[in-house]
Amino acid sequence: MAAREVEDIFADILDRAKALDPANARKWFDNLTILHLDGGALGIGCPDEATVQFLCDNCKSSFNRAAQQITGHLVSVDFRIDNHKGASRHPRRLESLLKLHPDYTFENFVVGPSNRLANASCVAVSQSLGNTYNPLFLYGNSGLGKTHLLHAVCCEARQRSDGAVIQLLSCEDFVNRFIRAIEQGNLAGFQSQFRTVDMLVIDDIQFLREREQSQEEFFHTFNALYNNGKQIILSADSPPAEIPSLEARLISRFNWGLVARIDPPSYETRVAIVQKKAHLRGLTIADEVSEYIAQQVQANIRELEGALTTIYALAITTGEKIDIDLAQTALERQIKLAARHISITDITNVVTRHFDVRLGDLQSKRRNQSIATPRQICMYLARNLTKHSLEEIGGHLGGRDHTTVMHACGKIAGVKETDPQMHALLEELTEQITQTAQV
Repeated sequence: MAAREVEDIFADILDRAKALDPANARKWFDNLTILHLDGGALGIGCPDEATVQFLCDNCKSSFNRAAQQITGHLVSVDFRIDNHKGASRHPRRLESLLKLHPDYTFENFVVGPSNRLANASCVAVSQSLGNTYNPLFLYGNSGLGKTHLLHAVCCEARQRSDGAVIQLLSCEDFVNRFIRAIEQGNLAGFQSQFRTVDMLVIDDIQFLREREQSQEEFFHTFNALYNNGKQIILSADSPPAEIPSLEARLISRFNWGLVARIDPPSYETRVAIVQKKAHLRGLTIADEVSEYIAQQVQANIRELEGALTTIYALAITTGEKIDIDLAQTALERQIKLAARHISITDITNVVTRHFDVRLGDLQSKRRNQSIATPRQICMYLARNLTKHSLEEIGGHLGGRDHTTVMHACGKIAGVKETDPQMHALLEELTEQITQTAQV
């Protein structure tokens, strides 16, 4: 097969992969290279490990399907670093510790009044690990850009300090690794892994709540890193003092450095975010379209991105250009949803019926999984479908405080991101609630 023919086939595969999975389509797909196409195997070259990881985690299925549809044969896709492009300047030891999202860089982060301090503090820390703000604690509701900033700090710090050892992980991952270390009798190995890094970054640290052994271990890890001048960055959905069941000594240490809050973006920032997300997908959209999306979606950045994906998917399906009419058609469901007056009672009625539990169970102190999960789903849906405050939602569900509601919303949002069944369930419940609500 001629080289030119192979390049044409690869270009078609890239276009088809974008069409099959609009949510993960990116402009930088055009920078991928074809390493080989033979024997039912397609090797795709990537500029760095972060790109390889993103494609393996999110796009392997769509690329396999695209390759099979374009070639008419069973093809297995393999992503690897293209060393001809000089991508191996970072040691493999360092890369293996990090799973960075290629989109989550400072360049791609839209700065506005709601996040200016958080962004500036992250930039400062990335330029001088352990010497500026230590620890750095970011907090805010789910979907406002905390994870983006954590990845951006790691990306920038890695480029500036080529030999730095960096660990970035979720609190749940930290706890699970700690539990495995205990089970395997390898606590010393666990402690060596986390107490000898140059920077430890943990997302959603609020999940340390009610885990006494994990809190004890993290307390000593924190002290070891801090005393050695190593950088610590944490994120949560609330400030340290409002994380339920967190030990006072940890709250004190989390407040030693800088605590920076991230608020929901303003209208102008939302417009800029839509334009930035469109650019990452290689889309050019008119100002009136980005302004329309920003008007319709106000909760958080993830929903803005979801709205853009919906519009993009419809454009691909219909072959139409992205204009205001197509945007209105694509977001019709969200507009109808916003026009309905949904109450917490509407939500609890649908959820209790689906899970076959009583409202009294949701309002009780019971914590078994069969009750806790429906209760958390109620809180998540109430937060996303009504204008009630966290306090009002908590009050309706047994007098719980706002931090409990924030924890529930963050947990369900996290599960939704990784579990297709939860995503489908939330969509189904939302549809039922919308249909029963009064217009």
